[in-house]
Amino acid sequence: MVRRPKIVVEPPGPKAREIIARDEAVLSRSLTRTAPLVGVGAEGVWVRDIDGNEFLDFGSGIAVTNVGHMHPRVVETVKREVERLIFVNSFDFHTVPQVNLAERLVRITPGSFRKRVFFVNSGTEAVECAIKASRYRTGRYYTVAFINSFHGRTMGSLALTSTSTTARRRFQPMMPGVVHAPYPYCYRCPLGHREGPPDCGFACLSYLEDQILGHVAPPDEVSAIVFEPIQGAGGYVVPPGEWVRGLRRIADEHGIPLIADEVQSGMGRTGRWCAVEHFGVVPDGVTLSKAIAAGFPFGAFVGRADLLEWEPGAHENTLGGNPVLASVALTVLDVIEEERLMENAERVGSHMMGRLRDMASEHEVVGDVRGKGLMIGVEFVRDRETREPAPRVKSEVIRRAFKRGLILLGAGRSSLRLAPPLVITEEEADVGLDILEEVIGEVEGDLLS
Repeated sequence: MVRRPKIVVEPPGPKAREIIARDEAVLSRSLTRTAPLVGVGAEGVWVRDIDGNEFLDFGSGIAVTNVGHMHPRVVETVKREVERLIFVNSFDFHTVPQVNLAERLVRITPGSFRKRVFFVNSGTEAVECAIKASRYRTGRYYTVAFINSFHGRTMGSLALTSTSTTARRRFQPMMPGVVHAPYPYCYRCPLGHREGPPDCGFACLSYLEDQILGHVAPPDEVSAIVFEPIQGAGGYVVPPGEWVRGLRRIADEHGIPLIADEVQSGMGRTGRWCAVEHFGVVPDGVTLSKAIAAGFPFGAFVGRADLLEWEPGAHENTLGGNPVLASVALTVLDVIEEERLMENAERVGSHMMGRLRDMASEHEVVGDVRGKGLMIGVEFVRDRETREPAPRVKSEVIRRAFKRGLILLGAGRSSLRLAPPLVITEEEADVGLDILEEVIGEVEGDLLS
């Protein structure tokens, strides 16, 4: 029998409300909270709150718990390793897990060239390392990023982030030298093309070459092109392959390092170790975090060896490469491979995409369905012809689904990002999709009738 969400008291229940009130008194007000969930337990694709409600997780903590919540092998690794060695700082000394993990990441990331690895504590730190390594190596000033992309919130990575003005407001001046080009968000092409992905992709490439590199940032002064192979916070936007391959061509022509930000799209989420592999492109470096250590703060920049051959002291950190977390990451890689989770991501993702497209044919409020593997975006609109965004629909779908025991996350102005753990079965996916379809029908009738 397929497990289903269990709501014993309408969330948030009394115990959750008590914790939320205490939270609001002491935690930063900058934290955006999707739903009033106070999690106290989890396993696989299920999360239990403090009042005993059980939720099906379609968000994975923003694509973090790829191997599922509390995978037994991850738990076993943590227990074993904390009794062996909790900390030796990675820039003064050496540890076995750090070397083992670096060798493994060199093997599984795209590219047969020689690579090096720098370990960090988060995705934004991985991006910071990529920025600094590229500038140090090339001696160049400019960095090219893309509109609607998210690369982090520290002052360097924030300069690349452009999903909204909220994250950027009142933080000027940011790191100088960053220029933004249009990203081929083909459902809403920033250059106005309605003909489909290839045209939007080619137009965005032309704009990058003719306008950005031709008038703003001389290509021989560009230190890196940093891009998301699939935009995450921007709405799970999948670009045309022609555009990704065009970036590689431009980078090669001008000797510019091409950096793929795989913090959200990596670690098997799309059915490949890195999403960029879907497009037949090998970048010069990839940033990894989120799912790499099953929810522990960890990450890495894996790049062409010459990018990370800089003088000692040029870039270091104290906590990066923690031996316990490096061991956890090795276990995560083992689980993904041995349990064939990338294959499952493709299989269940295809099933979900099919059902979601059926929903789109039945509900005018669903404007677009897109994705790779278990990285799926669903965009809501008020009108299919004008494609007017429907942010209220998104918010109300998330709210009502939560009340029924389904965890959903938003992205972009009016999209959902569906990113369940890669261990999810088709039967479990259908449970969540049934709730989602029911809620969409209700919201469509209530808000747009």
